[in-house]
Amino acid sequence: ARPSLIAQMRNADMAVCTGAELEAGWLPMLQAKASNPKVQNGQPGMFYAADHVTLVHPFKGTVTPFSGDVHVQGNPHVHADPRRLLAVARALAPRLSAIAPQDKAGIERQLQQFETALTGQIHAWEQLAKPLRGRPVVTQHANFAYLWLWLGLNPVADLEPKPGLPPTPTHLARTLEQSRAAPPMAIVIAQHHDPRPAQWLSGQLGSPQKLIVLPATVSGDGPDALFRWFDLLVNRLVQVAP
Repeated sequence: ARPSLIAQMRNADMAVCTGAELEAGWLPMLQAKASNPKVQNGQPGMFYAADHVTLVHPFKGTVTPFSGDVHVQGNPHVHADPRRLLAVARALAPRLSAIAPQDKAGIERQLQQFETALTGQIHAWEQLAKPLRGRPVVTQHANFAYLWLWLGLNPVADLEPKPGLPPTPTHLARTLEQSRAAPPMAIVIAQHHDPRPAQWLSGQLGSPQKLIVLPATVSGDGPDALFRWFDLLVNRLVQVAP
């Protein structure tokens, strides 16, 4: 809850967060220090995207210090599935209209344009990704869990022994043994991960070309940034599919 964020929150008409407790460590303090009634829980100006989609991998057990980086409500990285993003947009638009009723017509028009454009692209991406369905991948963490679900890929192993814990030599050795027995289509990690464990595994398998490093979220500006990100994800995966 940095001072600059507190100042922005104090002047905000709306705050949009992923949800699923991803911001539990900092948002409550930010809300308290900003003292802005518009962005408190339960108000139209506090929007949690994860409240409007079905989450995968809810944690059913008891959380302990040894559980790793788990999210009790479910995986919060919902933005990797464009179908879920449509659901979020449809829930967000009425909130925006309630906060800025003078802009309601424009908000509804832009929602319709977004729905049309994204629906068309979803169909195109799904056609392109048909060769990926059922293919096994080795991953790291669950950043792309919704991408695998959407495209029909099968995450068969995780480089992390537990969520958020760095790969260990023992776990990597087991993953290598498993991967030799059933070679994955690709080893996929996010850009913010340490690439060395994935590089070691791909090197041991003799297939460095199967290592794919992807941005975990949208980068850059402009109205087409989201579309460019999904283009990149789908095309990079299709390129390694034999």
